[in-house]
This record gives sequence, C-alpha cells and structure tokens, in this order.
Amino acid sequence: MADIVLINPRFEASYWGFEYAMPLLGKKANLPVACLPLLAALTPAPHRVTLIDENVSEIDFERLSQADIVGVTGMSVQRFRMLEILQALKPLNVFTVVGGPWVTVREDYFADLADAIFVGEAEDTWPLFLDDWTRGEHVRRYEQLQKTDMSKVPVPRYDLLDCKQYVFGSLQISRGCPFQCEFCDIIVTFGRRPRLKDSSQVIDELNAMRRVGMEIAFIVDDNLIGNKRAIKPILQDVVKWQKKNGYPFTFFAEASIDLADDPELLEIMIDANIQAVFIGVETPNEESLKETKKFQNLRAGGSVVEKISRIQRAGIEVWTGMIVGFDNDDTSIFNAQLDFVKSAKIVHAMCGMLSAIPKTPLYQRLSDAGRLDPSDVSPFGTNIIPLQMSREELRDGYRQVMLQINDCASYFDRADSLYLDSDFQFNRAQQAHWRKHPVRGYIEQFKILVRCAVLYRRLMKTVQEPELRQEYRHRLAQMWRVRRQPSALFIYVLKCAIHYHYQQITARLERDDLRMVNTF
Repeated sequence: MADIVLINPRFEASYWGFEYAMPLLGKKANLPVACLPLLAALTPAPHRVTLIDENVSEIDFERLSQADIVGVTGMSVQRFRMLEILQALKPLNVFTVVGGPWVTVREDYFADLADAIFVGEAEDTWPLFLDDWTRGEHVRRYEQLQKTDMSKVPVPRYDLLDCKQYVFGSLQISRGCPFQCEFCDIIVTFGRRPRLKDSSQVIDELNAMRRVGMEIAFIVDDNLIGNKRAIKPILQDVVKWQKKNGYPFTFFAEASIDLADDPELLEIMIDANIQAVFIGVETPNEESLKETKKFQNLRAGGSVVEKISRIQRAGIEVWTGMIVGFDNDDTSIFNAQLDFVKSAKIVHAMCGMLSAIPKTPLYQRLSDAGRLDPSDVSPFGTNIIPLQMSREELRDGYRQVMLQINDCASYFDRADSLYLDSDFQFNRAQQAHWRKHPVRGYIEQFKILVRCAVLYRRLMKTVQEPELRQEYRHRLAQMWRVRRQPSALFIYVLKCAIHYHYQQITARLERDDLRMVNTF
C-alpha cells in the first residue's frame, strides 16, 4: 500500500483567478482543479490518497517527507511554483511524479526533478504506474496513447477536498474540440473528436457535489457544445434533475460562438440554469481569425456581435477571451478591441497577448520563422515576436486595453447596457421554477438578499477608495430601481466584487508586472 499525496500548486494572481475578491466572498479559491479528485478516484485500494490544493492550504513538507509518492500537477501558469515544489522535494528523497498540461507540452522542463512524468490523459496510465511501482518496475515516462473512454470515468472524490473553500465546483462532461485554432493546446492534448460522459455519470457527479455543499459549478469542458447532437440529451437530463431537486445548481460553461446558431440548444442550456458562457472571440480582425484558423467565428449567420447579442437575448451572459498580437494585427487592433467589447456589451473580457504553447501549430510555425523568444520569463509578457508592431508596442498596447476595459466607468457602463436592458431576461429557468413553487421561491430569494447584505458589508469595509465605494453604491441603487429582483441585485454586488479584483490586477499592470499574463 502506498501513501500518496497529490498537489495542485498555487496560482499567481490572474484575471480569472479572482484572488482579490476571495476574502469578500468568504472563500480561498475560485474552483478546484478537476484532476486531483479524479486521480484520487482512479487510485485503487488499498493505496491511500491525500489531496493538497495550495490555493486553499499550505504545503506541509514534513508531511510530504513521510509519503511514498508525491504527485504534482499544473498548467503553464503554475510552472514556476511547480519547479519550486519539486526542488524542495529533491533533498527529501521522496518519489515524485509530475503530470498535467504543462509537462505534456514541455516534457523536459523539470529535467531530473521528477522520477516519472505523465504525458496527456492518465485514466489508464495512473493505475498502470501504481501497479508498476508496487512491483518495483516503474518507468520514467508514461503516455496514454489511446484517448480516454469518457463513459468509464469514475465520480471524482470531492469528499477529499475542503469544498467549502471554493466558490465553484468543477464539472467535466466532455473532452476534445472539433475546431483547429492554431494557438490552442487543447486539441493537442485531447484531440478534435469530442468524447462525452453519459447522463448517469453527470447526474452522479452533481449528486456528489451537492453532498459536499456545492451550489455553483463551472463546466470546465473547453467547448461544451463541440458535439451538439450528443450534448443535448445530457443537458436535457440535467434539466430534469434540476426541476426534480428544486434547481440547486447554477452553471457557467465554455462554448464556441456557433451556440448562437442553435436556438434549441440555447433553450436547453437556459433550462439547465447555465447563466453565463465563456466564448473565445479572440479578435474582431477577420484576417487574424483566418490566420489562426478560427473559422467558426467567420461562418455565415451574422457578425460576431450579432451572434453574441442572440445569446444574450436568449438570457445567457457572455464572457469573452480576446487576443492581440496576431500577424495581421497592427497597432489599430487595440482600439478595435475596445470598440468591440463595448458594442457587444461584454462585461468580462480578458485580453491577452498571443503566446505560443509548445507542440501547437503556432509554436512550430513561429519557431521555423525564428520568431520565438527562448526566455522562460519575458519582459514583454509573451514569447512571440509580432510581425506588424514592435514588442514594446504590443506590450504597451495590451496594457492600455486592459486598463481601459477595466476602468470603473467603462466596466459598469457595459454592465448597465446589458442588465438594465429589458430584453435581457437572465435566470429564466430558476425564476419560472420559483413561480411554480412560491414558498421555495420566497425562501431562496430571502437567502439571496442575506448574501447580498453580507457581501455588500464586506465590500464597503474592504474598499479603501471613497470614490470607488460611492460608484459601487450608485450602480447598485440604479440596478435596484430598475429591477427589483434579489437575484439581479446579487449579480451586481458580485460585479462590484469582481471589479475590485480587476482593479487590483490592473494596478499590477501599471507597475509593469506582466508575469501574470505569461500563458505560454
């Protein structure tokens, strides 16, 4: 029997991490990584597993020194902390393994600090390794050559996490994406054929998350609608489960822009209580979309702004990812991005500089052209050398876009243009359920008002700038005058907390700290 400890290293503060909003929300992290509880579920008896998320609790290296196996996982933005942890483990003579997205694309990054590495998915290779290790026959490198059969993936061990410390739960329904975006490592790792769990697995996971107190879940699929025909019946079963259990979950998801072209799927997602979707818009520059092979954003059926508007009118808020620095971008792209975000009524828009991830087609193309910065930490915040502007122009233009997008007035003007618009009827399924069950509805809305009061009090105590507190109060009062719905008020208090986080992030940008956006 092995005593196994699996570690998710802490993240540096980032746009999507909401680190500065966590104290306001009474939490320590936004969501747990999906791999830790899944690896625990894949570990056969009689091995014993302990999970450590450094974003929630400190690492006890004395405890690690007593373990038989210590596993470290992480994405590219965690690689520096992964390195520090492995270096600290080396003198302890602990058997260490490394897996996850970063080592999958940079197998040599940790050199001899790990005794074994895992490339790609690990549903087959993790149990295989444990069997090899038990017999003293383990090898240095494990790679799962066949894609995981998602219908056989077990329910993650959420019970091994301190779930009350997270805002969201993590739910994965599918892997893989049918598209071919040049910069994306998802199709490198998971392939272009979406693979899905079945409805019973998804419902079992929802029940498991509910048992540990989760009420909000982020569906972490990189494209939930990669296979529209297959996802519809699964989501319809989620709708039935939600109605049967009184809509205990609110969902957020990631999807491609072609969601706007499928009214039936939109309605199913709304009925399932998916209240927001993240969409990789990337750029309003059509030549850059062609360059990066993001053809799904160029299909007929209206402009990207029109498609986003259709999704919003259906009742789902759209969050977006934007990129500057494509070969077809010149310095005019910065104002174009700002104009796009405003016209599309996008409240949450993360703009990043294009970065080349190893093993992607973009990385290979730029490497062949001699346009990659080999340094691991670039003063320019990205490893690419742009074509139609200098590296300084890209860095400074990016910084200016982020500062203007998250300017208080700009941020809340976009929020008002969406949420004060009577055409935007959010939270429709839950509201309809409450009307059918008024007693339950009154109870739930009272709970929401209590949460509003708690969060508002924390916000007013935490925010030091008087003018910022006044702006938050003004926007909240305006929302309440227009929409006297507890859920609408709560969304706006959350918008205030998230804006406070963005303000702290942009303050780092003003201090020339670009490491947080270094995603390659």
